[in-house]
Amino acid sequence: MNEHALRGLIGQVKGGTLSRRAFIQRMAAVGLTAPMATQLLAFSGVAQAQVARPYAPAKAGGGGPLKLLFWQAATLINPHFAVGTKDQEGSRIFYEPLAGWDQQGNLVPFLAQEIPSRDNGGLAADGLSVTWRLKPGVTWHDGRPFTADDVVFTWEYASNPATAATTIGSYKDVKAEKLDDLTVKLIFPSPTPFWADAFVGAAGMIIPRHHFADYRGAASRDAPANLKPVGTGPFRFVEFKPGDLLRGERNPDYHMANRPHFDSVEMKGGGDAVSAARAVIQTGEYDYAWNVLVEDEILQRMENGGRGRTQIVPGGNIEFIMLNTTDPWTEVDGERASAKTRHPILGDPGVRKAIGLLVDKDSIQKFIYGRTGTTTPNFVAAPPRFSSPNTTYEFSIDKANQLLDAAGWKRGADGIRVKDGKRLKLVFQTSINAPRQKSQAIIKQACQRAGIDLELKSVTASVFFSSDVANPDTYSKFYCDMQMYTVTMLQPDPERFLLQFVSWEIASKDNKWQGRNITRFNDPEIDRAHTLAKSELDPIKRAAALIRINDIAINQSIVLPVVSRPNVAAVNNRMTVNLSSWDNAMFLLCDWHRPA
Repeated sequence: MNEHALRGLIGQVKGGTLSRRAFIQRMAAVGLTAPMATQLLAFSGVAQAQVARPYAPAKAGGGGPLKLLFWQAATLINPHFAVGTKDQEGSRIFYEPLAGWDQQGNLVPFLAQEIPSRDNGGLAADGLSVTWRLKPGVTWHDGRPFTADDVVFTWEYASNPATAATTIGSYKDVKAEKLDDLTVKLIFPSPTPFWADAFVGAAGMIIPRHHFADYRGAASRDAPANLKPVGTGPFRFVEFKPGDLLRGERNPDYHMANRPHFDSVEMKGGGDAVSAARAVIQTGEYDYAWNVLVEDEILQRMENGGRGRTQIVPGGNIEFIMLNTTDPWTEVDGERASAKTRHPILGDPGVRKAIGLLVDKDSIQKFIYGRTGTTTPNFVAAPPRFSSPNTTYEFSIDKANQLLDAAGWKRGADGIRVKDGKRLKLVFQTSINAPRQKSQAIIKQACQRAGIDLELKSVTASVFFSSDVANPDTYSKFYCDMQMYTVTMLQPDPERFLLQFVSWEIASKDNKWQGRNITRFNDPEIDRAHTLAKSELDPIKRAAALIRINDIAINQSIVLPVVSRPNVAAVNNRMTVNLSSWDNAMFLLCDWHRPA
């Protein structure tokens, strides 16, 4: 569809002769997803339709305790330090953003009075600014008023390199300016098509200035509120035992009418995904279990005659293998896997491509994931608009052997390949979880047939996904050759998701290993494509730039997608929950309830 035709359709929506629904359907016919069509309308000055909220309670409280199981336990409750999703989820119980994303990719206001648009004056026509009007009457859990000062402070805090926030990518290129106590203007250095990043969703949770002002920059890790949150959310903090238990009580002054339904919340951590699913689906001891990474055959057996169900919500999460192009076994300037080094084996693209041919995705999907995973050749598997048509995947031991032969790796007497006196032996780590250990075993068997010796390493999930800078076994340190886990895509747009490949996000000692680029891969073409996408207002050109980043990472075999993973949760049959794969699972916790 050319630009003239597109503008004509948008004009019909503005004039009332074409419905939003019809416009979205027309866009779907040319490959533009509903979330992106909605964003295009918003940027063009068409206000977003009011998001339906089917839950309309008559009163707050009375629901008793809400019991949540997270087999990866939270280790801190500061959303800007969260290196794992479980820390984001724990934070979201207490903290809120200006807006979040529902399952359809619509923006839902929380601390904002409304979603910015051209109609209400929130979006600048040149794409250089967005103005947020804050919801009046909101208070922090300690009774202090929530104001624009808190929003501006959160920007200062997260954008400061000395803070080493995991969310810095959403804030470093933005300037937040207070217009009055309930109005904040965000100013961008160039036209910004995806403006709903800072203060939105998982990276957007706002922290109180009066609790963090003395702990900015290098002192950020010393703030008592890192473990004792004071937020605006539906529950107030009661107790936290890192790696074990998080408890909250109903916020009687919550700013949304007649919410929350539950009187208290308990987020219990530890254990494993199977026992978590069983405690919800079979025994009904808990109300909800997060991220039930369990073989589908086991889940289906639990559902037969149980007290709960498996709730599957499609999204952009990806289970993948990461190959280290830096040397994890040599220390340089006080850190291993330094970007200043090159991996002695995986620095060879031929070896990386050979390993890619040895991942039997079809078998892993069929025998392990079933309903809970779909094979994909792409790191960005959704939304469809951003899923590359240029990639393929193949499982071929013969072709892998041919690549290794051509790269000069010769089989030794024991069948393991050798080159220049170095054995083709690699350490492959992941978190302890049955589907992941079974996937490791399938991959190890194929690698053996190609002359590659894989040493399998399994790390307790609470350690693997920890933010502990002293622990060598965290995934962000990447002190091994290969590792496998799921990375979550918590926006219906991959711009921030693809920061995992840009040079300025490389994880290192200097940023306390909080950078999103865990692979340490550095390619100037990726940097250029990402920079272009950040300011390209043409949706077709912008999508092409983001797809290019995916294609480079895939073609260079830096990441090897295994399956696209939807949001899979275990939910008690007496519970109604509102989940989104484009935001935290806890994003609409205020609406969770047990129907009468």
